[in-house]
Amino acid sequence: MNSEKLSIIKIGGNVIDDSKILSSFLQDFSNLEGYKILVHGGGKVATRLANKLGIETIMMDGRRVTDKDMLDVTVMTYAGLCNKNIVAKLQSLGTLSMGLTGADGNSILSKKRENSNIDYGFVGDVISINSSWIKSLLEIGTTPVFCAITHDKKGQLLNTNADTIAQSLATGLAHLFNVSLTYCFEKRGVLLNIDDENSVIESLNFNYFQELKTKNIIHSGMLPKLENCFQALQLGVKEIRIANPEIIKNPNLPHTYISI
Repeated sequence: MNSEKLSIIKIGGNVIDDSKILSSFLQDFSNLEGYKILVHGGGKVATRLANKLGIETIMMDGRRVTDKDMLDVTVMTYAGLCNKNIVAKLQSLGTLSMGLTGADGNSILSKKRENSNIDYGFVGDVISINSSWIKSLLEIGTTPVFCAITHDKKGQLLNTNADTIAQSLATGLAHLFNVSLTYCFEKRGVLLNIDDENSVIESLNFNYFQELKTKNIIHSGMLPKLENCFQALQLGVKEIRIANPEIIKNPNLPHTYISI
């Protein structure tokens, strides 16, 4: 394995939605030394655009149903508006970056979700990543910025969970780099009490996670995020954090460190 460190950072919709927080984060991200990859979604922006276009947003079990019209909206929003705004801001900060979907360079291959009780439409589950191509981009000084759109190599674009994309990139590149994965969202980390910002769980291993899940302290959208984290650690990712975006500038701030 290459001893070079690779930082993979995923930002959530609440970061993208706040121009002040996003600008501050991108400045800090630009200052990060070494190889780095940024992953983003943009669900709130997609919902607003869909409303303007008169397209109904359908959510099932907290996940977006992506019919043909909604796929068009997510591609326009994630791969277009959000991605290119982020890339343009990074260029202004001196970070040579490239905005990508999974179709570009065949970088992230997915398949349409099957075997689900709910038909989520054009939603993709990641099969593989093109690690050698992504490595070549990093080695020529390019910072990839991936949005939440992948493809099936049959000409079909697919809406794909950005957390899963970040985890797939991390595990797919773990044999080539010393990978650190950080999920940045509006909270300081995983909280024991959702109403108390200071109740950050600073260290979370798998057994403690199972205990908190049983007690329903950890539930809903945090469950798949953490399950992704533990899977990534088992597949060679060296370090995973869940934190507020300010962690990029100040690693000593309270955050949740995930361990096996």
